[in-house]
Amino acid sequence: MNKGVYVALLSIGLAQGLKIPIHFFKEKEFRPELFVQTGGMPSSHSAGVASLTTFIALKRGLPTIDFALSLVYGLIVMYDAQGIRRQTGELTLKVNSMGDLIEKVKKDESLEFEEEKPKKLKEMLGHQPQEVIGGALLGVVTGTIGHFLTKKDR
Repeated sequence: MNKGVYVALLSIGLAQGLKIPIHFFKEKEFRPELFVQTGGMPSSHSAGVASLTTFIALKRGLPTIDFALSLVYGLIVMYDAQGIRRQTGELTLKVNSMGDLIEKVKKDESLEFEEEKPKKLKEMLGHQPQEVIGGALLGVVTGTIGHFLTKKDR
């Protein structure tokens, strides 16, 4: 298989694995299932595309079509990860809170319903900008290390 693919997959695995200790450090809660979930710090989407783009830049050079394609594709992936997917997660929170309102209406309870700003996504679909940046930085480091480890003149 292509060495760039190995580097990108390794970067994605590292990002997914790092989510567990980062979450534990921040929340004092051990959640190994974060390894297979989307969202969170760092973004594995960003790590994967940034590592591949870095690997290509170092291996083939900046003026190549390979680098251009990888860079543009990577920027689209990172934009989507923190934009559209994050908005979908926030919308899901609003929809979930509608269930509480409907239950109150069914029970003829007082309708004191307060809309809450989402602080943390329950359905972790997307990323905060800092999670995308963290993943991209991890990807650049992984791509650079991968390039130097796979050089033929070692």
